[in-house]
Amino acid sequence: MSVSAADAQFVRDIVRYRSAISLDASKDYLIESRLYDVARRHGFANLEQLVARARAGEPLLHTAIVEAITTHETSFYRDIHPFNLLRQDVLPALVAARENQRTLTVWSAACSSGQEPYSIAMMLLDSFPELATWHVQIIATDLSEQVLAKARQGLFNQLEVNRGLPIGHLIKYFDREGMHYRVREQVRKLVDFRQANLLETAALRFRPDVVFLRNVLIYFDVDVKRAILDGVRGLMSPDGVLFLGATETNVADGWTSTVKDRSTHFKVKR
Repeated sequence: MSVSAADAQFVRDIVRYRSAISLDASKDYLIESRLYDVARRHGFANLEQLVARARAGEPLLHTAIVEAITTHETSFYRDIHPFNLLRQDVLPALVAARENQRTLTVWSAACSSGQEPYSIAMMLLDSFPELATWHVQIIATDLSEQVLAKARQGLFNQLEVNRGLPIGHLIKYFDREGMHYRVREQVRKLVDFRQANLLETAALRFRPDVVFLRNVLIYFDVDVKRAILDGVRGLMSPDGVLFLGATETNVADGWTSTVKDRSTHFKVKR
């Protein structure tokens, strides 16, 4: 299946309108590869038929197209350095600062199919047993209900668990189900999956102490990046910590950065 220039532009337009993600013509290969399964799943012979029906105004197809395009690559403990910094430096300081209130909230934004928030949950269980008596929540959000449905199941195939997941964690926190592995309840109950748009943080009713917003800002233009980061800054605890992707460290004003052990984290500038 291939996509025409006009159809690709239509897809880019609805993706930008619904998600604020900007795609240029260099990403037409992504449109073709991601929409192949959408066309097949909805019974279309080719992408031209899919886009033609979407042009006619079918909202379900618009949603399917946007969700397919905005689903991002992920893996367990992706780029291990932020997780190490979180475990060794960031969380010990936050836990000490909150020993009276005994609450901790972590936000995994643009969580895709759930590997990141589950990785955080396993790390908390492994390294911070004292939090068992705290009110701890990991709020994982994504624009796509399709990937959130998969994330809530906590069911991963062999290829997915082979990517970044330590064998010890596979044994300790997963149960084998045929050719798949399911995250155990003690991990799943720590994670609250919610549908949310990064540009609508005012609608979120929580104050995170740690924010993982990694490998997603690269899809937005400068103004949208600034708006997202402004929203995150307004939501975070005053001493909260923000983690971005390795190539996303050129953030807008209002943040101070700390580089340690090949990882950068940010705090709200005071």
